[in-house]
Amino acid sequence: MPLYQAFEMNHAVLAPIRAMSDMTKLALSNPLNPMTHTPLGKSIAATCELFERTTRRYGKPTFGINEVIIDGQAIPVSEEIVWRKPFCALRHFKRTFPEGQKKTTSKVLIVAPMSGHYATLLRGTVRTMLERHDVYITDWVDARQVPVVQGTFDLDDYIDYLTELFRGFGGDVHVMAVCQPSVPVLAAVSLMEAANDPATPHSMTLMGGPLDTRANPTDVNKMAEQHSIEWFRSNVIMQVPWPHAGVMRAVYPGFLQLTGFMTMNLDRHMDAHKDLFRHLIEGDGDSADKHREFYDEYLAVMDLDAAFYLQTVDTVFVRHALPKGEMTHRGTVVDPSKIKRTALMTVEGEKDDISGIGQTEAAHKMCSSLPDSARVHYMQKGVGHYGVFNGSRFRSDIAPRISEFMAAHTRKDNVVKRAVRAVKKPSKKKTKELA
Repeated sequence: MPLYQAFEMNHAVLAPIRAMSDMTKLALSNPLNPMTHTPLGKSIAATCELFERTTRRYGKPTFGINEVIIDGQAIPVSEEIVWRKPFCALRHFKRTFPEGQKKTTSKVLIVAPMSGHYATLLRGTVRTMLERHDVYITDWVDARQVPVVQGTFDLDDYIDYLTELFRGFGGDVHVMAVCQPSVPVLAAVSLMEAANDPATPHSMTLMGGPLDTRANPTDVNKMAEQHSIEWFRSNVIMQVPWPHAGVMRAVYPGFLQLTGFMTMNLDRHMDAHKDLFRHLIEGDGDSADKHREFYDEYLAVMDLDAAFYLQTVDTVFVRHALPKGEMTHRGTVVDPSKIKRTALMTVEGEKDDISGIGQTEAAHKMCSSLPDSARVHYMQKGVGHYGVFNGSRFRSDIAPRISEFMAAHTRKDNVVKRAVRAVKKPSKKKTKELA
């Protein structure tokens, strides 16, 4: 039996046991139940919760950003989808300022990684940037939910999506690429600059991205280099089973990606679940809630279209095509040296074990035509991969630097305002057609 089908069957077989376990936990959490207050009852309830959590399928989380604090004032935030394609939706986090207090702030497009987790992994990134900017984010769609009639999605399509978005903003936008999209963002801007497209972004901030994985290769990079593309095609590409909407689509399953994430730091994850068990018995609700919040997000994964996954592995991790000047997009060579208008900022983490130090900074060597005044590199000490775009160091040290960089590199010329309005306020008919 194919692995994906076996995974689905295992999940279905455990469903009754999972439901019974959840019912038992609820019964032993009732303060009116005498067993609830005994060591045995607490142990059974904790065991049931751990079983239910480790065997469930975690759905796509919500951003849940209802307000943001700006200058000490709570500003309401609402989400709206302003652009849609089969594999991506563009979300706008609209801030509603009190009448007469509306602030004019720059637009920021956060390009979320298409690498297994949902865009909600950048919830903290969005919340932080909302304090200073008008924020949009690419919300990639789980390939498991895209019918095969919509066609495949590869790295070239990814670049096309980004190009269409940049043109939609008419150049009046700053782009932030978190990890994986650093390559397609740099490629899209390079191609637009080479074509003298006036809609290139004001600036691009590339964060913890694998632009040149030959620099300080990590375990992830080494694993990719040790196998051929045919090995990946034979061993990790599977077909989506029924009853998902994307049945028969060839994908790299999210559960395989998650397995890779977990095994990289298996001891840490095992200790975290042991701690959860202890917290539940001791009644430490705050610590248990923090565990649930983190793992509800971390364990929610999506499938990637096989064409995108294989092309990315081959282009970025095996052939190192971009830094070698060999990357092409639909037959056209991607040449970052053509970039002359879009300012460049790169951000790395000192302890990043996914994109090693130097892999993102390599963009500066590739963008050789940019003047020194239009570029900056920042390395944050003491943070790993996720600390580059989330957490206290991001909020206090990294985000303010990014905002200052954007403010210093906002062009006043060649902004196609009509295109900006088209992205921001599309008609319902147009949105439906794009869907």
